[in-house]
Amino acid sequence: MKTLLMCVAGAVGWSLVTAVTGSPGTAQEDLWRHVEILRTAHGVPHIRAENLRAGGYALGWLQAEDYGEVTPARLWATRGQTAQVNGRASLDADFAALRERARAIETFHLLQPDTRDLYDGFAAGVNRYITLHRDEFPAHIPSDFTGYDVATLHIGDGPPAARVRRVLQALADAGPRTPGSDPWTLDPGPSVDPEEGSNAWAFAPSRTTSGKAILLRNPHLAWDAGYYEAHLTVPGVVDFYGDFRIGGPLGVVGGFNRDLGWSTTNSNSGDRTELYALQLDPARPDHYTLDGASLPMTKTTRTVEYLDGSVLVPETRDVWTTPLGPVVHRTADTVYIARTAGDGEFRAGEQFLRLMRAKTLGQWMDVMRMRALVSQNYTYADRAGNILTLWNASLPDLPHPMGGDRAIPVRSLREVWTQLIPFDALPLTKNPGGGYVHNENDSPHFANARPPVNLVNAYENIEPPSLRLRSQRAIQLIDNNRKLTLEDVVRLKHDYRMLLADRVKPDLVRAVAASRPTGVTADALRVLRRWNNSVAAESRGAVLFEIWWSRYSQGRTEAQRFATPWQETDPVRTPRGIADPARAVEALVWAADETLRRHGTLDVAWGDVYRVRRGTVDVPVGGCPGALGCFRVLGFTRQPDGKFAASTGDGWVLAVEFGTEPRAYSVLAYGQSAKPGSPWHADQAAMFARGALKRVAFSARDVDQQVVVRYRPGRLP
Repeated sequence: MKTLLMCVAGAVGWSLVTAVTGSPGTAQEDLWRHVEILRTAHGVPHIRAENLRAGGYALGWLQAEDYGEVTPARLWATRGQTAQVNGRASLDADFAALRERARAIETFHLLQPDTRDLYDGFAAGVNRYITLHRDEFPAHIPSDFTGYDVATLHIGDGPPAARVRRVLQALADAGPRTPGSDPWTLDPGPSVDPEEGSNAWAFAPSRTTSGKAILLRNPHLAWDAGYYEAHLTVPGVVDFYGDFRIGGPLGVVGGFNRDLGWSTTNSNSGDRTELYALQLDPARPDHYTLDGASLPMTKTTRTVEYLDGSVLVPETRDVWTTPLGPVVHRTADTVYIARTAGDGEFRAGEQFLRLMRAKTLGQWMDVMRMRALVSQNYTYADRAGNILTLWNASLPDLPHPMGGDRAIPVRSLREVWTQLIPFDALPLTKNPGGGYVHNENDSPHFANARPPVNLVNAYENIEPPSLRLRSQRAIQLIDNNRKLTLEDVVRLKHDYRMLLADRVKPDLVRAVAASRPTGVTADALRVLRRWNNSVAAESRGAVLFEIWWSRYSQGRTEAQRFATPWQETDPVRTPRGIADPARAVEALVWAADETLRRHGTLDVAWGDVYRVRRGTVDVPVGGCPGALGCFRVLGFTRQPDGKFAASTGDGWVLAVEFGTEPRAYSVLAYGQSAKPGSPWHADQAAMFARGALKRVAFSARDVDQQVVVRYRPGRLP
C-alpha cells in the first residue's frame, strides 16, 4: 500500500509540473528554449514555436511586455481578489468571478489537450515576465498564474443584469418584495458606447481583378480595448495571423491562415435569456415543484474579502441555483430563475483555436457547430473562393412566446426552453449574386442587397430587420459590378462620405433659404452649400453641420427627426428629409453662433478640430460616428484645448487576399504597445490618420526579410 501511495503521489506531482510547463521534466523557465519571437516593422510579433505550450508562453510574455499590468490584472481578477485592493466597489465583480472560476476548474479537464497547453503556456509566459521585471508591477500582482486562471476568462456569461433588473422591477411594481430575497449578485456591467461595433466585407473571385477572394476586417471598439496584432506559427499545427485581444491567448475575433479567414462584428441582438417563475414546495424547504416532482435548489456559500480602511473584512453570500439556471428572486411561494443560453460554456477559446486551424469551409463550419461562441456575426472568405456571413447565435428554441420583461410561470419542463434553435436555421448568406457580403452590426437580412431579400425570420427571437446609415453607405460602396483589387478595397474602406448629410442637407438648405437669412446665418448657409458632404480631414462645413445636427436632433426620436423614418420596404433610401423645418432653421442659427464661438470660423476644417493624438503625434484625421452615416467610423473625446481626439471606432484594420500565398495590409492605430516609452506605442498613429496601411509579412521568407529584432523571451543568461 505504501508503494502504491508513493506512485500516486509521484504521478500527481508529475502532472502538476507538466500542467504548467508543457512537457515532462521541462521547467516553465525553460520554455524560452522552444520559441522565438521575430518582430517586423512597427513591432508586429511573429511567434515561431515548437509546440502550442511554447506558443502560448510567447503570447503571455508579449502581452505583459507590451501592455504591462493589463494582462496579469485580468488574470488576477479571475481569482475574486480585486476587492482586497479596490474595496467594496469590487465585491460584486469578485463574487461573479468566483462563480466563473468554479466552472473553469470543474471543466478544465474536458478541454482538448491543445487548448490546455496554450492556456498553461500563456500563464507561464506572464509569470516569467513578471518574475524578471518585478518592479514594473504592483505588489498585489502575483507571478503564480495557471491555466485555470486563463480558462476562467472564457467562461460564458450568466443572465444579463439589465434584463433581470427590468423583470424584478416589474415584479416590485406588481406587489411587495420579500426583504433579502434576491441572492443573485447582479453586476451592472460596463456602459455600451454607441460607436462600438465593426465593419466587415468579403468579395468573391467574380468581384476581384485577381480572381481571388478578399476579406476586410475593421472593428470599432474603444482604443483601450486591446486589439493585439500577432502571428502564431507552430509547424504542422497552426499558422495564423490576426488580432489576439490583450488579456488572454484566445480572444481571437478575426484574422487568417493560409487557406481562409474571418471577421466578427458585434453583436447580434438575439435574446439568450428567459426568466421563469416556479412554485416553491410548501412541504419541503428550498425545493420547487416541476412536473409534480419536488426538486432541490443548491446553495453555494462564497466569501470575498474587501479592503475597509487598512483592514480586510470578509463578506459571505449564499447563492442558490437550479439545473435550469440561477435563482434571481424569491418570494414566500415562488422562485424566479434566469435561464441563459451559453451560461457556463467553457469551450469558447477551444473553438477559436480550432477555427484558426481550419483549412476548408467544411471544416470551418463544423467548428462553428460547436456553438461555444454564443453570439456575434461572422464574415468569411477562403482560398477556394467562398464567401459568407453567418448570424451566429445560441438562441433558445422557445416553447412559448418571448417573455420580454416578465417572468413566465411554468409548472412543467415542457414549458421551459431546453434546446437551441438549430444551427442550420441561423441566417446564412453564402456565395450570393453580386459577389459580396457585408455586415456593419445590423441584422442579417441585408448581408447582400440583391433581390430577393427575405425579411421573414424563421424564429421569433432572431433579430428583426434593421439597416442603419453606416450599413447603407457600405451597400452604396460595394453593391455594383466593379472588379476590385486589394488596394481598391483599402481605399473604399477609407470612404469619408457622411450619408446623413446626403439625406437631410437638401431639406435644411431649402428651409434656411426660405427663412431669408442674414448675417452669420446667411454665411452658414453658404458654407453648407459649398460643403461636399465629406468628413475628410480637409473638409470645410462638416463641423458646422455636425454641431447643427446635434442641436436639431437632441431629445428627438427618429420619427421626430426625419420626414421619412427608416422603412423595411425602402431600406437603402430611408431615413431621409427633415420632419421639423422650423426647428432645423432655429438649430442652424444657434449652430452658426456656436461654431464661431468654439472655432473662430464657420468653415473650420474637420481635421483642425478632430485629431489623432498619441505620444508626440498630433495630426488631423477624417471620419465620424456611424450614427452620422460614416463608414470610416471614429468617436472622439473632448480635449482641454477644445479639440477632439480619436478614442473609439476605427483602430485595427486588416484586408487580405487569398491567393496561393495570402497578401494582406493592416494598421493598428494605437500601436503594439500601451507603454509610452516603447518605440511601438505611437508609430502607426500618423499612418492610420492618413488612411494608410502597412504590408503584412506572413510567409517565413517575408518575415525573415523584414525582421527588425528577434529574441527568445525570458532567456536565461
